[in-house]
Amino acid sequence: MKQNRSKRRAPTTQALIRGIEKGQRGALSKAITLVESHRPDHREQAHTILDACLPFRCESLRIGITGPPGVGKSTIIEALGDTILEDPANKLAVLTIDPSSSRSKGSILGDKSRMEKLTQRSEVYIRPSPSSGHLGGTSPRTHETILLCEAAGYNVIIVETVGVGQSEISVDDMVDFILLLIQPGSGDELQGMKRGIMEIADAVAVTKADQASRQSMQHAVSSCRSALQLMPKKYPCWSPHVFEVSSMNGKGIGELWQNALDFRTALSAHNLFDTHRHRQLDHFFKTLIEEQLKAAFYRHPDVRKHLSGLTAEIRQNRLTPFSGARQLIEKVISPLPPR
Repeated sequence: MKQNRSKRRAPTTQALIRGIEKGQRGALSKAITLVESHRPDHREQAHTILDACLPFRCESLRIGITGPPGVGKSTIIEALGDTILEDPANKLAVLTIDPSSSRSKGSILGDKSRMEKLTQRSEVYIRPSPSSGHLGGTSPRTHETILLCEAAGYNVIIVETVGVGQSEISVDDMVDFILLLIQPGSGDELQGMKRGIMEIADAVAVTKADQASRQSMQHAVSSCRSALQLMPKKYPCWSPHVFEVSSMNGKGIGELWQNALDFRTALSAHNLFDTHRHRQLDHFFKTLIEEQLKAAFYRHPDVRKHLSGLTAEIRQNRLTPFSGARQLIEKVISPLPPR
């Protein structure tokens, strides 16, 4: 009897939708868990919730924060969060992405504990998510999580990426403003000489200004500015700034937030803010089509029937991978007639 009483009935889809609309963090967390689940019934429920939440999403500014491990992303986010929340109209959601083990598939999910002050604030929602081995520095469900946070009334969304280097460019398909953090004196500023993450940065911040020597800071700032001048302009109306910041004494934090607001104003004036959002939606739509087509393809009975046999022929060098792939695809999709 005690066992039956201890079992909690899962909230209904409608209850979660109502809870999200009211800004209830518990309902938001449960909905995000459904989004991140691999169970088909959970995914179906998540899609129903997402569709229902679209009408009451708030206007938001999405900020991606990236940089190498140890650069101080979590401490900068906490300092930036305090500045953002000086405006009582703001509600902040922080989505932290943790690397997943390629063997155990587990992740540490520890960023929440490194933002102690923000965690205690009622107008802040912090959600750690595993990367699930997803390249690009984000979680495969980050975009859907952002939509749910906006539906719950969070008008500033910060996405902290894994911090693994040049592969993190997929964050550009999810956020409006990308802040790249560089640590002086450790060789990380050399990343500014490469393409990839540097060319999609909308601002660069050299961290730990309270600890580094003046010469080291000046060298890092100068390197970043020189590198940015070599990059093609991401937007014709915007030139990325380079800031010296410290989460300890607050240096440059207010300027960073104002720069993000100025960025939104500048792009909106040229109709580029919405254009970028539309491009993101187009990319997300096509990504989901490819993802669902791939899953449906491998579930097809003819594919299951012939996949192992064709794999064996390829391993025995009796068939090229190209021909094997073509044969397998033609089991499901009839070849197009010649033009």
